[in-house]
Amino acid sequence: MRNAVAALVLAPALGCGGGEANRTVIPVAEVPPNVMGVAKEKLPGVTFEKAWRQKDGTFEVSGKDKRGKVREIDVKADGTVIEIE
Repeated sequence: MRNAVAALVLAPALGCGGGEANRTVIPVAEVPPNVMGVAKEKLPGVTFEKAWRQKDGTFEVSGKDKRGKVREIDVKADGTVIEIE
């Protein structure tokens, strides 16, 4: 019973797993120019350092703003913004 309760408490915090299997790390230089343009427009002042290509073709780009806060944006290949964190 105790293990079942622990699993219910930890599951939302840890997620279902497999998130990394849905995306591939790519060099920032390989992010299409239109996607980077949207990222820079929506998150001005952010220095983008990491990028991933998701299986559905969406790009996730991550970097830090001038205060050091990590910012992320998910953009479809056509330039549509999915999420900004």
